[in-house]
Amino acid sequence: MEEEKIPLLVVCGPTASGKTALAVDLALEYGGEVVSADSMQVYKDMSVITARVTEEEMRGVPHHLTGFLPLSTPFSVAEYLELARKTIEDIHSRGRLPIICGGTGLYISSLLDGVVFDEEGADLMLRAELEQFAEQNGRHALWERLSALDPEAAALIHENNLIRVVRALEVCIRTGRPFTEQKRLNLRGNAPYNACVLRLDFEDRAKLYERINLRVDEMLREGMVEEARRVFDSHAPATARQAIGYKELLPYLEGEAELEECVGRIKLGTRRYAKRQLTWFRRMAQADTLYVPDKSEYENFCENAKNTIAKSKIM
Repeated sequence: MEEEKIPLLVVCGPTASGKTALAVDLALEYGGEVVSADSMQVYKDMSVITARVTEEEMRGVPHHLTGFLPLSTPFSVAEYLELARKTIEDIHSRGRLPIICGGTGLYISSLLDGVVFDEEGADLMLRAELEQFAEQNGRHALWERLSALDPEAAALIHENNLIRVVRALEVCIRTGRPFTEQKRLNLRGNAPYNACVLRLDFEDRAKLYERINLRVDEMLREGMVEEARRVFDSHAPATARQAIGYKELLPYLEGEAELEECVGRIKLGTRRYAKRQLTWFRRMAQADTLYVPDKSEYENFCENAKNTIAKSKIM
């Protein structure tokens, strides 16, 4: 007899698309709790730079896997999957609906696909050699090595994301197979979820970019520069330093660039990241697309989401 699957709602999409607000509204509607799928919001001391959900935005809905790690602690996909699976099971055991909400596509697709990452075979010496190569020759040179061994992985991983480039190269070299092929081999069959995936998108991308620019301006008012300085002073690991907002402000913190110039880079970097997110999520065949409307049409937007959930029959 086939094991009964856990109902799971997923709200995913690019940064600044309104995922949090929708996830909270749906949690209030269906008695749910939100599980974050954001690789940077796990850190305690990066609430502004990562646009982490506030108590006010939660509106009483429990949120999990946000703000629980000190900056000194690296965090991997494998660790996220272990925590997310345990959290989903706990929420379901209490008769609540688990709702995954976030924009880290690798986390979400790995969770839905039932991927198992083999961290036991990590080659720390090789990893250190690859990191040293990047330091001496530049991140682009390291990314080109990945592109030669696994073009598919290189197309999905930005050259500045040193952690993921190193990890993918490590797997390629250690196993003799492309990272993407190894990932497919690591699939252990269907995940134990009956999932409804709501993918937020924009018919007019200019509206998304406008929202991103406004969000960055708001983050500046909320103390993003001061927070970035604390991250800088903490000597945080490379994982945390990949956050958009921190790395672009680094030249300003070091006295090598004007703040206005760095803010422009943050907006550009965030727009480029959102474009990559859209590309990733559009490849998720099981997702239902919801186009984000103007604020005046938000009520209809929520109703469309509820109708999609009803059709999915996850509950």
